[in-house]
Amino acid sequence: MNYYSIRAIYLFEMARTWRTVLQSVATPVISTSLYFVVFGSAIGSRMVEIDGVSYGAFIIPGLIMLTLLMQSISNASFGIYMPKFSGTIYEVLSAPISYAEIVIGYVGAAATKSIILGVIILITARFFVDYHIDHPIWMFSFLVLTSITFSFLGFVIGIWADGFEKLQIVPMMIVTPLVFLGGTFYSIDMLPPFWQGVTLLNPVVYLVSGFRWSFYGLSDVHIAVSVAMTFGFLAVFLTLVWWIFKTGYKLKS
Repeated sequence: MNYYSIRAIYLFEMARTWRTVLQSVATPVISTSLYFVVFGSAIGSRMVEIDGVSYGAFIIPGLIMLTLLMQSISNASFGIYMPKFSGTIYEVLSAPISYAEIVIGYVGAAATKSIILGVIILITARFFVDYHIDHPIWMFSFLVLTSITFSFLGFVIGIWADGFEKLQIVPMMIVTPLVFLGGTFYSIDMLPPFWQGVTLLNPVVYLVSGFRWSFYGLSDVHIAVSVAMTFGFLAVFLTLVWWIFKTGYKLKS
């Protein structure tokens, strides 16, 4: 394993974040803070508690998960797309480093950015809403695992995309609606039986539910199912990355 090459790619991607800190860090934190102000403080104060948890606190895990998914995908996709766009990807591919080292460098940097954002948002939420974390180790584990998993998806999207507009198709038109309909702002137990069954087809439900369980011990599905689904996503995205490098999809042509 060539750790110098991994370190070089990782530090380069992290340096890009600090050069664009307003866009990379401040913007998502401010956007999420607005949700806390509107839904947590304003609307939340007029809502009844959900399973003994105030509404403002109830939505915190879902909002953090929304940011994690969006930023993991965006950071990883943009990170690998820019070398493709500028043509420097061929220098990386021709360097004496393996595909695994390339992926670890890009995905590791994207996941690190998302984890940092998640922690910052968690701290920021304290200024707006009181909350507690029943299982801090599980919470951080979900934070890390989700960031890594969807950074792999972002890497795949960055390889697939042949224009800047395609980088936003999956995050904005697929992931965001799934998160909003995945129990971020409500418990699926509040829905009629038919719509509960439909909602369970939404894969994001299992991510939000597991993350919320780590906070309050509340979940719409069993925690074991949430963990299994998260690892299932990771396996699928890893397989896609392996297939891309095996076939050279949009890399060797």
